[in-house]
Amino acid sequence: MRNQPKYKFFANWGYALAGLAEIWRSERSFRLEIFVFAPLLVSLFFWNFGLVWNLALVFGAIFTLVIECINSSIERVVDLAHPDFHPLAGAAKDTASTAVMLTLSLNFALWVCAICGKIFG
Repeated sequence: MRNQPKYKFFANWGYALAGLAEIWRSERSFRLEIFVFAPLLVSLFFWNFGLVWNLALVFGAIFTLVIECINSSIERVVDLAHPDFHPLAGAAKDTASTAVMLTLSLNFALWVCAICGKIFG
């Protein structure tokens, strides 16, 4: 049986905000990504890339933050399940970190394409 309370819309928003506060407090990489993405996304008002590019860049930034949250969740669950070092625990954490690295690479490629398209297009 799952240990889950009855669904309540506003209570679930509270849980989500508590999770956001937790990741903000405990994950330096999440804060760093916010501090990098916030000015980049504000700069979209000045670049005039067009709707499709703007949506792709916003989606890429949010997608990276979502994957960072999932990565942090995986790391916590692995630490809870196996506090001592185990090769599979390390592999699970490394794989989750790879997902973050791939989304950051995707963001970099999106920004390079958008800027190059603006300059050379």
